[in-house]
Amino acid sequence: MKYILRFLLPLMFVMTIFGFTMVPVVEALLQKWFLRDIEIRSQLIASTIQEPLSSQILSKSETKIATLFNQLIQDERLYAVGFCDFMGKLVYKTATFPQVVKCRSEEFLSSEIDSQSVREPVRSLNISFHLVKTPELKLGELILIHDVGFLEKRSADSKRYVFYFFAGLTAVISLVTVFIAQLSRRGWVEGMRSFLKGEGLFTPLSQIQEKELVPLAKDLRELIRDLQTEVTLSDEPRTRWTAQTLKKALQQELSGEEILVVSNREPYIHFKNTGSISVEIPASGLVTALEPVMRACSGTWIAHGSGDADREVVDQKDHIAVPPENPRYQLRRLWLSGEEERGYYEGFSNEGLWPLCHIAHVRPVFRSSDWDLYVRVNQKFADAVIEEAKTRDPVVLVQDYHLALVPKMVREKLPRATILTFWHIPWPNQEVFGICPWRVEILEGLLGSSIIGFHTRFHSQNFIDAVDRYLEARIERETSTISYGQKTTAVRSYPISIDLERELSPTSIAQCLDNVKSRHQMAAAVKIGLGVDRLDYTKGILERLSAVERLFELYPQWIEKFSFIQIASPSRSMLESYQQFETQVRQMCQRINDRYGKNGYRPIHLLIEHHPSESLNEYYRAADVCVVTSLHDGMNLVAKEYVASRDDEQGVLILSQFTGASRELLESLIVNPYNIDQCAEALNAALSLSSPEQRTRMRTMRTLLQKFNIYRWAGHMLTDAASMRKKNGCTLTHEVFAGPSILTELSLLSKNCLTKP
Repeated sequence: MKYILRFLLPLMFVMTIFGFTMVPVVEALLQKWFLRDIEIRSQLIASTIQEPLSSQILSKSETKIATLFNQLIQDERLYAVGFCDFMGKLVYKTATFPQVVKCRSEEFLSSEIDSQSVREPVRSLNISFHLVKTPELKLGELILIHDVGFLEKRSADSKRYVFYFFAGLTAVISLVTVFIAQLSRRGWVEGMRSFLKGEGLFTPLSQIQEKELVPLAKDLRELIRDLQTEVTLSDEPRTRWTAQTLKKALQQELSGEEILVVSNREPYIHFKNTGSISVEIPASGLVTALEPVMRACSGTWIAHGSGDADREVVDQKDHIAVPPENPRYQLRRLWLSGEEERGYYEGFSNEGLWPLCHIAHVRPVFRSSDWDLYVRVNQKFADAVIEEAKTRDPVVLVQDYHLALVPKMVREKLPRATILTFWHIPWPNQEVFGICPWRVEILEGLLGSSIIGFHTRFHSQNFIDAVDRYLEARIERETSTISYGQKTTAVRSYPISIDLERELSPTSIAQCLDNVKSRHQMAAAVKIGLGVDRLDYTKGILERLSAVERLFELYPQWIEKFSFIQIASPSRSMLESYQQFETQVRQMCQRINDRYGKNGYRPIHLLIEHHPSESLNEYYRAADVCVVTSLHDGMNLVAKEYVASRDDEQGVLILSQFTGASRELLESLIVNPYNIDQCAEALNAALSLSSPEQRTRMRTMRTLLQKFNIYRWAGHMLTDAASMRKKNGCTLTHEVFAGPSILTELSLLSKNCLTKP
């Protein structure tokens, strides 16, 4: 009953107030309409008798006038009729003519039409005066008196009908509301029970009949999964994911299995300097994210050795322990020929897949020769995984679009392996993906994975749609699983993040600000904007610079008070499209500086060079505004790195709506990078934002990063893989892997692990 009253009482109260408000309005409208109708009737009567009445008045035919007037008052609404001469004397009238009604004085006879209302003690009267005249002279005024007492009765009836109407409407709405609420409540309760009774993570949601529950059910499943994972890994249910939590997850869920990470980019590059060898961390979101995970989990990272001193520092098996200052895991380097690099990396990966997936208005280029080299290099990486595997069921993390074929290649040799593939860039819609001539081979390669991860659900759904269109596969959309070739692959969204603690710097904000301004010869009062990207056409650098120029056009007060530093790490400089893009960026910066720079002031500081993480952190901490205007991006960790660096809770983040980070960092100023005016307005708003408002926004985003960090990202992938492994009936073993020669014997034993749950 209480549940019903929660709906009924507020509804009845609102409808009652609305009803009482509407009754006077309806009454006033009705009276206005009725009186207007009577005025029209009076005018019609006066016009009709104008000619006969004029002739009778001129002939002084009192009998005929009396007869005419008596005929008029036969109308039930017309109460009395009279005629006044031009001297204001009542000359003719009916017997019903009330004494209170007087003729008007001579000065009023100039009016063509006028009316007034007089209330008698018994009845309400509406009196209208109409001029009677001939073409030559005015004769007087005709007085028509209507009985409008019926208006009071109609008004009372209208009030009663309106009251009955609202009472009935309230009753009907109340019944419908309670009925729907009861049905919805029962449906929701039954729906929740259907998957809270211990069904497990991958139970289909088809048992839930209410379609509107399906999205909620998927969200609730993920929430329950997260809570279960965190409760399992700690005595405190709300524990924060750390390196230690991740280690515990690996031990409990995967029995401490060694992790094999496979990526094109290596986490450390060795270069030759004069008489020495230096180590450099590449500018890569993938490295930024995965390196803390490998420090926590140990294992082996397999990557392409791209540095000119990489061969000189590895052992006989091409291994080197990293990080150099405190080794935690092994880096296994692969060597590619110049031809392989050009075809696999520069060609198919970055001239084909990269523009295809980013939809950045650059035409993708696909060549058969590049594809052949892409297959060959992917096989090299797969062979390296098999060589490094110490058990029959290793945990393999395949990273990004360079290695789309590796999962299937590894699966063919290690059918019991747990393969997690993470696609770090966007996945396009099925129509766009269909441009790729080898779309089927890429999809089949990825479906060799146990789990495929994307940054957002939107990209996950695009992948499922592509499989649905180009492969004959069984898809469970409710659970986001795909069955293909007797294997089941789960498609999940895992928004990647960073280790917030590693982004903290011992150097104070004030010192960082002094260092940056001194380095670039900026005045003390100048505010700093910052962009940090690879020199890539998908990052929206040209659009960002255009927004700075537009800011100076719209708000000239920022000239000489705001400078923008664009750090652009050189990338893929062998490709013609990237060379052209670099030229465009340089020319635009020069044009803006020529237009607005004077007296030593430079609006734009362009730094096309590599910056180590310590240097980037200094720029982050010095910048008043960080601008991320990617035209299309998977996540973009620059946005998260900037937030993590601001332990003073100051600074403003401007973030493109086309980044995965925009779905998480909602306290940033989110813009459409193609809308230059909007970006300029956002820059002005960011530079004008008060310190308390900056603190509120930054604190919220930092709190989110503390909870949703890189260890949580990796931990959820690993625990999901363990759950799927157990669901498929596989038991973890620690037998030493004897090599490919025993694979035939193992294939029969592993069939039960390859069937759909």
